[in-house]
Amino acid sequence: MASAKIINPATGEKIEEYDRISASEASEKVKQAGKAYRSWKKTSFAERSELMNKLADEFETHKETLARLATREMGKIIEQSRKEIEKCAKICRYYAEHAEGFLSEEAVETEAEKSYVAFQPMGVILAVMPWNFPFYQVIRFAAPALMAGNTGVLKHASNVQGCAFALEDAFRKAGFPEGIFTNLNVSSGDVKEVIEHPDVVAVTLTGSDPAGRSVASIAGASLKKTVMELGGSDAYIVLDDVDLEEATDLATFGRLQNNGQTCIAAKRFVVLNGIYDKFLDLFTKKMKAAKMGDPMDESTYYGPMARVDLRDEIHEQVKKSITQGARLVIGGAVPEGKGAYYPATILAEVEPGMEAFDNELFGPVASVIRADDEDHAVKLANTSQFGLGSGVMTGNRERGEKIALQLEAGSSFVNKLVVSDPRLPFGGIKNSGYGRELSGYGIREFVNIKSVWIA
Repeated sequence: MASAKIINPATGEKIEEYDRISASEASEKVKQAGKAYRSWKKTSFAERSELMNKLADEFETHKETLARLATREMGKIIEQSRKEIEKCAKICRYYAEHAEGFLSEEAVETEAEKSYVAFQPMGVILAVMPWNFPFYQVIRFAAPALMAGNTGVLKHASNVQGCAFALEDAFRKAGFPEGIFTNLNVSSGDVKEVIEHPDVVAVTLTGSDPAGRSVASIAGASLKKTVMELGGSDAYIVLDDVDLEEATDLATFGRLQNNGQTCIAAKRFVVLNGIYDKFLDLFTKKMKAAKMGDPMDESTYYGPMARVDLRDEIHEQVKKSITQGARLVIGGAVPEGKGAYYPATILAEVEPGMEAFDNELFGPVASVIRADDEDHAVKLANTSQFGLGSGVMTGNRERGEKIALQLEAGSSFVNKLVVSDPRLPFGGIKNSGYGRELSGYGIREFVNIKSVWIA
């Protein structure tokens, strides 16, 4: 029987090994989720809210245990793991409070005696989730989907199966009925059958561009809706009126948070020529000073990447970029010893056509790009196959807002790193995917938007 081996990325040691369930076992679990849906959709928002708040209680009560599990399995520093668990509780409470309002019937004036739009649940939603935020990515889908009256089945990343089982356990302890949320510990090869299962009505995926294309094509063949949150190569334009200390602080944290493994991390820094050298010098000092080490150590700034193969992959991207003409400023060498560590790395004079410009670098590697002027900076930022997040660093908010509206991305933040917030829709354009999560827009992705007409 196939299994999922969990390796601690900080030490290279095996933590746990989970036997995969078979395709037939997965099919039966999906069938149970379909049966649970037929009862769950009839529950009131008040009943669902009570359970969702109890789930938030579970996260808050067991924050330290869950945070340490995430750090052991995928390597993020412990303080950021704690914040992830806190964010899970926050989103649970947000939808517990707001779901009913988001899905309230909307009256529409027509020639009918009565006409309105109703928002009704659809069925079993399959979530194919990544390892970089092993708890939050799942809750980001599950809280709105379940509050809308759907049920959910999870295919989580292989290297965070402990987190996947912990999530299922949290739902159970919160009092959710059996089958409302189910962890499917199946191999990637069995996902196709799950998507095609008659009880699965839609699929949401957060992951890479290739994974998204594969899942979307399978779902499309069965005429099942999908929401895709894929990769990103977020550009941050640094204007010449910026406070360089603040800008480089943001840049350093933006590139190293979650050990550089965030879809909406700041990845490409497009800097106006007049301040390029000063920005690069100060940014280099701060990246060099950031402490890489044991993610359980409270003083560590960033830890290992999630897997050795991912570390090796980004190292090849760095080497390729250098052969294409990028200048290595710091980093760029695989350290000796155990674990999936990779040092904070800066590539300067990056241009279109280079690996570090054209593709996503999912790790602690920053690309610094020179722009002649404001218009050139916008053009460079938009020269990308991706369109997830973007930002502007400036001393003038009005100037920043004007540029933010020109950036081709699902989010544009001025003087702040892009974050996902339950109050705002989250998602991308271009090869960063389609559809939206969070806010009222997100909860309406997986409902039947039904027109009702009474003559």
